[in-house]
Amino acid sequence: MNASPSASPTRSFHPLFYLLWLLIAGIQASQTELLDDEAYYWVFSQHLDWGYFDHPPMTALLIRAGYWIFPNELGVRLLSILLSTATLWLLKEMTLRNDPRLFYSIALSMIALQIGGILAVPDIPLMFFTALGFYRYDLFLKKETWQKAILLGLVIACLLYSKYHGVLILLFIVLSNPKLLQKPLIYLAGTLALLLFLPHLWWQYQHDWVSFRYHLQESNVNPNKFSYTVEYLIGQLFLPGPLVGLLLLPAAFFFQVRTSFERSLRYTAIGIYLFFLLSSFRGRVEGNWTAPALIPLILLAHGYLAEKKTWQKALFRLLPVSLLIILILRIGLIVDIIPSKAIASRFHSWKDWPDTLRGRTNGLPVVWLNSYQRASKFAFYSGQATHSLNFYRERRNNYNFWSIEDSLQGKPVALADIYDMHRFSDSIQTPLGWVGYRIDSSFQGTSKYWFEPLTDRVNSRSGDSIRFSGFFYSPPRGSKIQGCRIGVFQKGKWLEDWVLPEVFWYPSSDGNFFTVQVKNSLAPGEYVLVLALNAPGLPPTHNSRKIKLRVSQ
Repeated sequence: MNASPSASPTRSFHPLFYLLWLLIAGIQASQTELLDDEAYYWVFSQHLDWGYFDHPPMTALLIRAGYWIFPNELGVRLLSILLSTATLWLLKEMTLRNDPRLFYSIALSMIALQIGGILAVPDIPLMFFTALGFYRYDLFLKKETWQKAILLGLVIACLLYSKYHGVLILLFIVLSNPKLLQKPLIYLAGTLALLLFLPHLWWQYQHDWVSFRYHLQESNVNPNKFSYTVEYLIGQLFLPGPLVGLLLLPAAFFFQVRTSFERSLRYTAIGIYLFFLLSSFRGRVEGNWTAPALIPLILLAHGYLAEKKTWQKALFRLLPVSLLIILILRIGLIVDIIPSKAIASRFHSWKDWPDTLRGRTNGLPVVWLNSYQRASKFAFYSGQATHSLNFYRERRNNYNFWSIEDSLQGKPVALADIYDMHRFSDSIQTPLGWVGYRIDSSFQGTSKYWFEPLTDRVNSRSGDSIRFSGFFYSPPRGSKIQGCRIGVFQKGKWLEDWVLPEVFWYPSSDGNFFTVQVKNSLAPGEYVLVLALNAPGLPPTHNSRKIKLRVSQ
């Protein structure tokens, strides 16, 4: 880390730079509609807990704090703006070579920092605590004290509470310096972090480790396509961008590391990119999953560019073009001027019509069919109670776990969707297209019923019967069940349903014991089974975890 140099015109500019950065980010945040996921995390913040289906609770806590100050889009994003600006400051403090002009040019060229930094998503606290973790790690390497170990442990806990990807950062830092495992104070930091993280682990235990099951077995498990890897590689070139990624990525890898700290940056950047490259062979990888790699990427690239004047000139020449692209995008997120359906549907489609639908449904709770995104955005922009009834052929989300459905059982609700308009008695036209709705005088949700098989794997021969048993649990307030089926999936795709004419129930102290027996007509191969229930007029829901089926000759 650089010693504090003498004052210079460039350094005296620091407060103004960060003030302008905050001001522009605040204007952008207050005038830009929430993304789908931001609205979903806002709903998280209305149900504070130690964990959620797909994320730890840090983002929910940050949104709750900001929304308490400003109950609007700015409030949702307020803490993200502050953390992303603090991330920028930490990066400046850790630059491996003292060249502020170069650093600010890199920051101004990056969409991920300029626009991505306003979003209320888990990547923002993840990047902040990644930067803070490297900052504290550097100080610890220079002088090991128990005070620094405690502060490092606090940062590690916050990193893990931000996003599970934090585990990768810890892993690659240790791999870069195995001698850390010989330092007693590192175990003090690790023990403190584990103790602070225990409430979340306890929540996971209470919920059958649902987040780990989802991320390890469900989130990106799709039939393998070579295009996923191509999309990943192209996406990583332009994620920092729009243009600067073409310089930063090679510059970061050309930098010659000299210290343990610099080696930790190198290991983390390469490790994260390789990890998700390998993941792309398993399924689709979202571009933002590598966001924490931007921290070491910026530091390493800055160190290299500071010594390569030719590369610097290329960056400075690209800067005006990058700023123009970013400016157009900033304006386009506020005003609908960019001819892009993707941008229009995400940022210009939710301002007015939710109040219209609220009026037409007389303020009844709205149950959206299989869309946590539309349910969450409708809740934010209408102030109306909402729920998402999730279809068993799609993935689960946190609406499967909140008590919203329990509170609606047997009560009048409005059902809504943007598909299959014939199912609805009325509709309204919106920027999303037609939204159909109808009033259900007595809602009968089935997603809180649960089959818990005694095994998660079944073997069968083609043509034989498939048989398994387990326990069936009912919610406190039940509903009318119309039918039960088994959904059959292979390589992430639905194949067929087996409608169950007979499910045998036996009362027991733990619930109802069930036994299922069906004829196996599948060809040899690997399959996944999911039990699903539905009430009259409603789609089948997720009512079991996945059961792996192996069919042999």
